[in-house]
Amino acid sequence: MASIVTLDNIYFLTGLVLIIVSVYTVFDKGNPARYTTALFWTLFGLTFMAPIIHLPDTVVGAFLVVMALLSGFKQIRVGSAKESSLEYRTAERDKWGNKLFIPILIIPIVTFGVAQFTKLGALMGLGLASIAAIIVAMIMFREGFGNTMQEGRRLIDAVGAAATLPQLLAALGAVFNAAGVGAVVASLISAVVPTQYALGTLAAYFIGMSLFTIIMGNAFAAFAVITTGIGIPLVIEMHGANPAILGTLGMLAGYCGTLISPMAANFNIVPVALLEMKDNFGVIKRQAPVAVVMWITILIFAYIILF
Repeated sequence: MASIVTLDNIYFLTGLVLIIVSVYTVFDKGNPARYTTALFWTLFGLTFMAPIIHLPDTVVGAFLVVMALLSGFKQIRVGSAKESSLEYRTAERDKWGNKLFIPILIIPIVTFGVAQFTKLGALMGLGLASIAAIIVAMIMFREGFGNTMQEGRRLIDAVGAAATLPQLLAALGAVFNAAGVGAVVASLISAVVPTQYALGTLAAYFIGMSLFTIIMGNAFAAFAVITTGIGIPLVIEMHGANPAILGTLGMLAGYCGTLISPMAANFNIVPVALLEMKDNFGVIKRQAPVAVVMWITILIFAYIILF
């Protein structure tokens, strides 16, 4: 059982879903670029399946180049997946009420349970929780697998190439770290921040996490660079901060940057398209005050419990 429940298998299933989506896209005559759109999602799906099907790194790299070209030449288009009528959605809403949130709530509950009470970890828990939520939703609403995949295709089409950003930005963070960007950041910060004061290094760490997240659109990408350059040498080693607590709060400071970054397309730009908002930065404008208050609160809280 343990050999089946692995991250590689979860990634394989993710890739399989993307390939199924691409198959539906091929037969969608309402998509003006159905073949190139299907190719994009197929290649993206194969990158998730790479560990299981043993794709060489160079092949995966070639896939990414082709995907970039398809996106750059605007060969990824929205299909004609049918959406249920407003009357049907209204009737279902009235029928189910707050029970509509059951599949959604399953995701955090199962993720927490797996992370807390097993050795599988939070990421594995998220994968299992997503599968459980889909199964529960299909049973509750009596929808078949085909309709479920069609709805998934509609959402993926709406998101478009922005769906690849989390993986690409996380990889960029690893590249920055390997290139020694962390050491450069540490030297620059040391030159302008009074490192003898714990509050100064802590603020520098949180500012760095937020700014790099704004630039890169992903707190995970920023974490590798800023923690290596500022968190470990200046806050942990110099002032004795607890690494687990600092890392957790540092990620939270990074998420404050996510709230106001257009680079975090899947959070701040895609919802604009899905909700058909007139202001492209409407989501960011509403989240900015929350981000500022959260950041200040995190800094104060971290200083109190760490030093």
